[in-house]
Amino acid sequence: MNTPSTALPGGTWTLGDLTVSRFGYGAMQLAGPGIMGPPADHDGALAVLREAVQQGITHIDTAGAYGPRVTNRLIREALHPYPDALHIVTKVGAVRDEQGGWPPARRPDDLCRAVEENLEDLGLDALDVVNLRLGNALGPLPGSLAEPFEALVALQERGLIRHLGVSNATADQVDEARSIAPIVCVQNLYNLAHRQDDDLIDDLAAHDIAYVPFFPLGGFSPLQSTALSAVADRLDTTPMSVALAWLLQRSPNILLIPGTSSVAHLRENVAGAGLVLPEDALAELDKISS
Repeated sequence: MNTPSTALPGGTWTLGDLTVSRFGYGAMQLAGPGIMGPPADHDGALAVLREAVQQGITHIDTAGAYGPRVTNRLIREALHPYPDALHIVTKVGAVRDEQGGWPPARRPDDLCRAVEENLEDLGLDALDVVNLRLGNALGPLPGSLAEPFEALVALQERGLIRHLGVSNATADQVDEARSIAPIVCVQNLYNLAHRQDDDLIDDLAAHDIAYVPFFPLGGFSPLQSTALSAVADRLDTTPMSVALAWLLQRSPNILLIPGTSSVAHLRENVAGAGLVLPEDALAELDKISS
Protein backbone atom coordinates (compact mmCIF):
# COMPACT_ATOMS: atom_id res chain seq x y z
CA MET A 1 0.00 0.00 0.00
CA ASN A 2 1.35 3.43 -0.91
CA THR A 3 0.79 6.56 1.12
CA PRO A 4 -0.27 9.48 -1.12
CA SER A 5 1.35 12.87 -0.72
CA THR A 6 -1.90 14.57 0.28
CA ALA A 7 -1.12 17.76 2.19
CA LEU A 8 -2.88 17.57 5.56
CA PRO A 9 -3.63 20.48 7.89
CA GLY A 10 -0.70 21.41 10.08
CA GLY A 11 2.05 19.83 8.00
CA THR A 12 4.43 17.43 9.72
CA TRP A 13 6.39 16.90 12.91
CA THR A 14 9.39 14.72 13.73
CA LEU A 15 9.18 12.15 16.52
CA GLY A 16 12.83 11.31 17.03
CA ASP A 17 13.78 10.21 13.51
CA LEU A 18 10.18 9.59 12.41
CA THR A 19 8.34 12.20 10.36
CA VAL A 20 4.56 12.12 10.93
CA SER A 21 1.58 14.18 9.87
CA ARG A 22 0.46 16.52 12.64
CA PHE A 23 -3.07 15.46 11.79
CA GLY A 24 -3.23 11.81 12.84
CA TYR A 25 -5.88 9.26 13.63
CA GLY A 26 -6.83 7.67 16.96
CA ALA A 27 -8.06 4.09 16.58
CA MET A 28 -9.79 3.69 19.95
CA GLN A 29 -13.33 4.01 18.57
CA LEU A 30 -12.84 1.11 16.17
CA ALA A 31 -13.46 -1.39 18.97
CA GLY A 32 -16.97 -2.34 20.10
CA PRO A 33 -19.19 -0.47 22.59
CA GLY A 34 -17.29 0.67 25.65
CA ILE A 35 -14.06 -0.01 23.74
CA MET A 36 -14.70 -3.70 24.34
CA GLY A 37 -14.97 -6.50 21.80
CA PRO A 38 -15.09 -6.35 18.02
CA PRO A 39 -16.69 -3.55 16.00
CA ALA A 40 -20.28 -3.90 14.89
CA ASP A 41 -19.14 -3.17 11.33
CA HIS A 42 -15.86 -5.00 10.73
CA ASP A 43 -15.55 -3.96 7.09
CA GLY A 44 -16.41 -0.38 8.01
CA ALA A 45 -13.57 -0.31 10.55
CA LEU A 46 -11.11 -1.50 7.92
CA ALA A 47 -12.43 1.13 5.51
CA VAL A 48 -11.77 3.94 8.03
CA LEU A 49 -8.16 2.84 8.50
CA ARG A 50 -7.57 2.63 4.77
CA GLU A 51 -9.19 6.02 4.25
CA ALA A 52 -6.88 7.51 6.89
CA VAL A 53 -3.87 6.38 4.89
CA GLN A 54 -5.44 7.56 1.63
CA GLN A 55 -5.90 10.98 3.21
CA GLY A 56 -2.15 11.09 3.84
CA ILE A 57 -2.23 10.39 7.59
CA THR A 58 1.07 8.89 8.72
CA HIS A 59 0.41 8.79 12.49
CA ILE A 60 -2.00 6.21 13.90
CA ASP A 61 -2.50 5.99 17.66
CA THR A 62 -3.62 2.74 19.25
CA ALA A 63 -3.25 0.51 22.34
CA GLY A 64 -3.38 -3.19 23.05
CA ALA A 65 -6.01 -2.46 25.71
CA TYR A 66 -8.49 -1.29 23.06
CA GLY A 67 -10.80 -4.24 22.65
CA PRO A 68 -8.58 -5.60 24.20
CA ARG A 69 -6.27 -6.51 21.29
CA VAL A 70 -9.00 -5.61 18.78
CA THR A 71 -7.84 -2.35 17.21
CA ASN A 72 -4.27 -3.55 16.71
CA ARG A 73 -5.49 -6.60 14.82
CA LEU A 74 -7.77 -4.42 12.71
CA ILE A 75 -4.84 -2.13 11.88
CA ARG A 76 -2.78 -5.11 10.77
CA GLU A 77 -5.62 -6.57 8.69
CA ALA A 78 -6.34 -3.24 7.00
CA LEU A 79 -2.83 -1.89 6.40
CA HIS A 80 -0.14 -4.57 6.63
CA PRO A 81 2.37 -4.54 5.00
CA TYR A 82 2.60 -0.96 6.18
CA PRO A 83 3.69 1.94 3.98
CA ASP A 84 7.18 3.12 4.84
CA ALA A 85 5.83 6.54 5.80
CA LEU A 86 3.20 5.19 8.24
CA HIS A 87 4.07 5.16 11.94
CA ILE A 88 2.03 3.50 14.66
CA VAL A 89 2.13 4.79 18.24
CA THR A 90 0.87 2.52 20.99
CA LYS A 91 0.42 2.60 24.79
CA VAL A 92 1.17 0.17 27.59
CA GLY A 93 0.58 0.36 31.32
CA ALA A 94 -3.13 -0.47 31.58
CA VAL A 95 -5.31 -3.45 30.72
CA ARG A 96 -9.06 -4.09 30.62
CA ASP A 97 -11.05 -6.03 33.20
CA GLU A 98 -14.36 -7.83 32.71
CA GLN A 99 -16.24 -4.79 34.01
CA GLY A 100 -14.69 -2.56 31.35
CA GLY A 101 -12.30 -0.89 33.78
CA TRP A 102 -8.71 0.12 33.09
CA PRO A 103 -6.62 -1.35 35.94
CA PRO A 104 -2.92 -0.44 35.85
CA ALA A 105 -0.42 -3.04 34.64
CA ARG A 106 2.97 -1.40 35.05
CA ARG A 107 5.17 -4.08 36.57
CA PRO A 108 8.14 -4.96 34.34
CA ASP A 109 6.64 -8.34 33.39
CA ASP A 110 3.31 -6.66 32.56
CA LEU A 111 5.06 -4.19 30.27
CA CYS A 112 7.15 -6.86 28.58
CA ARG A 113 4.02 -8.90 27.89
CA ALA A 114 2.18 -5.84 26.56
CA VAL A 115 5.00 -4.95 24.18
CA GLU A 116 5.17 -8.53 22.91
CA GLU A 117 1.39 -8.59 22.34
CA ASN A 118 1.53 -5.28 20.47
CA LEU A 119 4.31 -6.62 18.25
CA GLU A 120 2.36 -9.81 17.54
CA ASP A 121 -0.99 -8.14 16.87
CA LEU A 122 0.47 -5.38 14.69
CA GLY A 123 2.82 -7.73 12.85
CA LEU A 124 5.95 -5.73 13.66
CA ASP A 125 9.50 -6.52 14.74
CA ALA A 126 9.80 -3.21 16.60
CA LEU A 127 7.29 -0.60 17.76
CA ASP A 128 7.81 2.94 16.49
CA VAL A 129 6.70 4.71 19.68
CA VAL A 130 5.47 3.31 22.99
CA ASN A 131 3.83 5.59 25.55
CA LEU A 132 3.82 4.58 29.20
CA ARG A 133 0.27 5.09 30.44
CA LEU A 134 0.22 6.50 33.98
CA GLY A 135 -2.47 7.55 36.46
CA ASN A 136 -5.92 6.06 36.11
CA ALA A 137 -9.16 6.61 34.21
CA LEU A 138 -9.80 9.79 36.21
CA GLY A 139 -6.52 11.42 35.22
CA PRO A 140 -2.86 11.70 36.22
CA LEU A 141 -1.69 10.76 39.72
CA PRO A 142 1.53 11.91 41.40
CA GLY A 143 4.31 9.42 42.00
CA SER A 144 7.55 8.14 40.53
CA LEU A 145 7.50 6.43 37.14
CA ALA A 146 11.10 5.23 37.41
CA GLU A 147 10.49 1.48 37.70
CA PRO A 148 8.06 1.06 34.78
CA PHE A 149 9.82 3.60 32.58
CA GLU A 150 13.19 1.95 33.13
CA ALA A 151 11.56 -1.36 32.17
CA LEU A 152 10.54 0.20 28.83
CA VAL A 153 14.05 1.59 28.39
CA ALA A 154 15.36 -1.97 28.77
CA LEU A 155 12.97 -3.14 26.05
CA GLN A 156 14.14 -0.24 23.88
CA GLU A 157 17.74 -1.35 24.39
CA ARG A 158 16.71 -4.82 23.16
CA GLY A 159 15.52 -3.23 19.91
CA LEU A 160 11.79 -3.83 20.51
CA ILE A 161 10.93 -0.12 20.81
CA ARG A 162 12.33 2.77 18.77
CA HIS A 163 11.08 5.74 20.78
CA LEU A 164 9.42 6.37 24.15
CA GLY A 165 6.76 8.69 25.46
CA VAL A 166 4.44 9.09 28.45
CA SER A 167 0.68 9.41 28.69
CA ASN A 168 -1.69 10.72 31.37
CA ALA A 169 1.34 12.18 33.13
CA THR A 170 1.99 15.06 35.47
CA ALA A 171 4.61 17.66 34.60
CA ASP A 172 6.87 16.21 37.32
CA GLN A 173 6.57 12.75 35.78
CA VAL A 174 7.45 14.16 32.37
CA ASP A 175 10.58 15.71 33.89
CA GLU A 176 11.46 12.44 35.62
CA ALA A 177 11.05 10.45 32.40
CA ARG A 178 13.30 12.91 30.55
CA SER A 179 15.95 12.51 33.26
CA ILE A 180 15.99 8.74 32.61
CA ALA A 181 15.85 8.60 28.81
CA PRO A 182 14.81 10.78 25.85
CA ILE A 183 11.09 10.98 25.11
CA VAL A 184 9.51 12.09 21.84
CA CYS A 185 5.95 12.80 22.99
CA VAL A 186 3.55 13.39 25.85
CA GLN A 187 -0.07 12.32 25.46
CA ASN A 188 -2.48 13.97 27.90
CA LEU A 189 -6.05 15.20 28.10
CA TYR A 190 -6.19 18.67 26.56
CA ASN A 191 -8.67 20.68 24.51
CA LEU A 192 -10.24 24.12 24.40
CA ALA A 193 -12.02 23.58 27.70
CA HIS A 194 -9.29 21.64 29.54
CA ARG A 195 -6.06 23.62 29.39
CA GLN A 196 -4.20 22.55 32.51
CA ASP A 197 -1.14 21.66 30.41
CA ASP A 198 -0.58 25.06 28.78
CA ASP A 199 2.80 25.58 30.47
CA LEU A 200 3.85 21.99 29.77
CA ILE A 201 3.03 22.34 26.07
CA ASP A 202 5.19 25.43 25.78
CA ASP A 203 8.09 23.79 27.62
CA LEU A 204 7.92 20.69 25.42
CA ALA A 205 7.80 22.84 22.28
CA ALA A 206 11.02 24.52 23.34
CA HIS A 207 12.65 21.08 23.47
CA ASP A 208 11.12 19.73 20.22
CA ILE A 209 8.94 17.20 22.05
CA ALA A 210 5.46 16.55 20.70
CA TYR A 211 2.29 17.03 22.75
CA VAL A 212 -0.59 14.78 21.69
CA PRO A 213 -3.96 15.73 23.20
CA PHE A 214 -6.36 12.88 23.69
CA PHE A 215 -10.05 13.74 23.65
CA PRO A 216 -9.31 16.81 21.46
CA LEU A 217 -13.04 17.12 20.82
CA GLY A 218 -14.11 16.48 24.41
CA GLY A 219 -14.18 12.68 24.29
CA PHE A 220 -17.40 10.95 25.27
CA SER A 221 -18.93 14.32 26.22
CA PRO A 222 -18.47 16.60 23.20
CA LEU A 223 -17.24 20.12 23.89
CA GLN A 224 -20.03 22.53 24.71
CA SER A 225 -19.30 26.24 24.88
CA THR A 226 -21.26 29.35 23.99
CA ALA A 227 -18.08 31.06 22.79
CA LEU A 228 -17.09 28.05 20.68
CA SER A 229 -20.53 27.90 19.07
CA ALA A 230 -20.50 31.66 18.45
CA VAL A 231 -17.14 31.49 16.65
CA ALA A 232 -18.29 28.53 14.59
CA ASP A 233 -21.49 30.32 13.57
CA ARG A 234 -19.58 33.43 12.61
CA LEU A 235 -17.17 31.42 10.46
CA ASP A 236 -19.99 29.29 9.01
CA THR A 237 -18.47 26.03 10.22
CA THR A 238 -18.92 23.50 13.03
CA PRO A 239 -17.73 23.73 16.64
CA MET A 240 -15.68 20.58 16.14
CA SER A 241 -13.88 22.09 13.15
CA VAL A 242 -13.02 25.15 15.21
CA ALA A 243 -11.80 23.01 18.11
CA LEU A 244 -9.44 21.01 15.89
CA ALA A 245 -8.17 24.07 14.03
CA TRP A 246 -7.52 25.85 17.35
CA LEU A 247 -5.35 22.96 18.54
CA LEU A 248 -3.23 23.01 15.39
CA GLN A 249 -2.76 26.76 15.74
CA ARG A 250 -2.14 26.58 19.51
CA SER A 251 1.43 25.28 19.13
CA PRO A 252 3.45 23.65 16.35
CA ASN A 253 4.30 20.65 18.55
CA ILE A 254 0.64 19.63 19.00
CA LEU A 255 -0.28 16.49 17.07
CA LEU A 256 -3.95 15.62 16.61
CA ILE A 257 -5.41 12.12 16.92
CA PRO A 258 -9.19 12.56 16.66
CA GLY A 259 -10.95 9.22 16.51
CA THR A 260 -13.98 8.07 14.59
CA SER A 261 -15.50 4.87 13.23
CA SER A 262 -16.95 6.67 10.20
CA VAL A 263 -15.23 7.42 6.89
CA ALA A 264 -17.45 10.45 6.39
CA HIS A 265 -16.62 11.81 9.84
CA LEU A 266 -12.91 11.24 9.25
CA ARG A 267 -13.10 13.34 6.09
CA GLU A 268 -15.02 16.04 7.96
CA ASN A 269 -12.34 16.15 10.66
CA VAL A 270 -9.57 16.52 8.09
CA ALA A 271 -11.41 19.31 6.31
CA GLY A 272 -12.34 21.05 9.54
CA ALA A 273 -8.81 21.06 10.92
CA GLY A 274 -7.70 22.98 7.85
CA LEU A 275 -9.68 26.04 8.92
CA VAL A 276 -7.48 29.09 9.52
CA LEU A 277 -8.81 30.95 12.53
CA PRO A 278 -8.51 34.76 12.45
CA GLU A 279 -6.89 36.59 15.34
CA ASP A 280 -10.16 37.82 16.84
CA ALA A 281 -11.52 34.27 16.91
CA LEU A 282 -8.34 32.97 18.54
CA ALA A 283 -8.56 35.67 21.21
CA GLU A 284 -12.17 34.73 21.93
CA LEU A 285 -11.41 31.01 22.09
CA ASP A 286 -8.40 31.49 24.32
CA LYS A 287 -10.75 32.72 27.05
CA ILE A 288 -12.45 29.29 27.24
CA SER A 289 -11.20 27.06 30.06
CA SER A 290 -12.62 24.83 32.74
